Amino acid sequence: MSSNLSFLHRKTLTAVIVAFATLACADRASAADEDLAAIRSEVVKRHDASVKRLQEWIALPSIAAEDRGFPAGAEHMAKLAREAGFQKVEIIQTDGKPGVFATLDAGAPKTVGLYFMYDVKQFDPAEWSSPPLEAKLVDKPGAGKVMMGRGAVNQKGPQAALLAALEAIRAANRKVPVNLVLVAEGEEEIGSPNIGQLVRRPEVAAALGKSIGVFMPAASQDLDGVVTVSLGAKGIVELELVASGEKWGRGPAKDIHSSLKAMVDSPSWHLVKALDTLVSADGNTITIDGYPKPPPISAEEKAMVADAAKRRNEAKSKQMLGVQHWIGDLPWLQANERLVSQPTVNIEGLVGGYTGQGGKTVLPHRAVAKLDLRLVPGMKKDDAVAALKAHLAKRGFGDIEVNVTGGYDSTSTPADAPLIQAQVAVLKRAGIDPVLWPRNAGSYPGFVFTDAPLKLAAGHFGLGHGSGAHAPDEYYVIEATNPKVQGFDGAAMSYVEYLYELAK
Repeated sequence: MSSNLSFLHRKTLTAVIVAFATLACADRASAADEDLAAIRSEVVKRHDASVKRLQEWIALPSIAAEDRGFPAGAEHMAKLAREAGFQKVEIIQTDGKPGVFATLDAGAPKTVGLYFMYDVKQFDPAEWSSPPLEAKLVDKPGAGKVMMGRGAVNQKGPQAALLAALEAIRAANRKVPVNLVLVAEGEEEIGSPNIGQLVRRPEVAAALGKSIGVFMPAASQDLDGVVTVSLGAKGIVELELVASGEKWGRGPAKDIHSSLKAMVDSPSWHLVKALDTLVSADGNTITIDGYPKPPPISAEEKAMVADAAKRRNEAKSKQMLGVQHWIGDLPWLQANERLVSQPTVNIEGLVGGYTGQGGKTVLPHRAVAKLDLRLVPGMKKDDAVAALKAHLAKRGFGDIEVNVTGGYDSTSTPADAPLIQAQVAVLKRAGIDPVLWPRNAGSYPGFVFTDAPLKLAAGHFGLGHGSGAHAPDEYYVIEATNPKVQGFDGAAMSYVEYLYELAK
């Protein structure tokens, strides 16, 4: 009898606990809904001011490759962080461009890291339909009213939307649901050569070490509504190969008349012949002696790529890129597998001799090839550079200078990391079934967070749409007419919801 009563007592007590827990969850959900409604109202109210702030940011370019906009770029980034509510903001000097380190203590149990870049790519105004620093609002068919300017989507637009989210939270008299640690660099567009000096600084590493992971704001919606959650990015090496008559000991020490080619060697041809040894005849297979080999694509990655290939539109992708064929006329699925799993040797540009209007009959004394090498997990930047140098020396091109300007290893985060699962939860709550993708074909220095000693999860997140990164007419959607993408306010709210999800 007593054991029966004891059982009933335990059963009743369990039911009461479950009921209280359910009520507590409902109360928390209700409170969160009230918070979001109040914050959403502030986002809308502050829309014009937020857009103007983004325009002012775009008008102040920081271009590391041209040594332009420094230290003004870092100072402006620090100002934006203070205005968004970060209590401690510090400009940190490196051997290159300065970085910005900031912390926002909300008294929350959890801490999240943010990675920003305040630098942008070079631009030629003659190639743009709208001046790249004026950040004008223009109508773009299929998208809506967009802001056109250098850095609009890469990365000032998404970053400005996140800062707008923080300001709206504060204006709504709410607390940011997580503590934040911000790291912003000014050299991402030249391969982040000094990111380690910033992130591995003791006080920065200590602050990041308390976080559950680091994310970079992004405009992740395609115009067809597909959203990709990427689990990493390829590594990169940016470098120049320089052939010159001076170093070679053959060819001229200055530009001379082209008729003299009959008896004088050409550094330009010397460079071209060296480049030809780096890849197969079709330019698509790396043939550098001793080059690091990529591991085979895993079954898990194959499954992700197969799902993504079914959901993405091949014809639209070709149209957007302006291409008619994939490498080797590969089918869509195999082309995507190659995109994820293969390293590359790419010529960004060839510079030598006269490149102005008309002809000029010279034999140039110097020629330069600008290259980028993309790396997949299992390949190391230093190993790739060492193999390239040894290959050139072995093939009779040891005089060609290899000037590495930046680069880093690849980065990966597991799909089950809480940082990633929170992204999936927010997207699914918005009615979006995201595509999981093994890694971006492009690069960012996430390795500094995911590798030792920090070993954190890292990724990208954010609704909204933009395009044209590194190209003319780069844009970011401000007011969407396409129902499948969010405008600036919707992007800002996606960050609010993500921060609340991360706090759970």
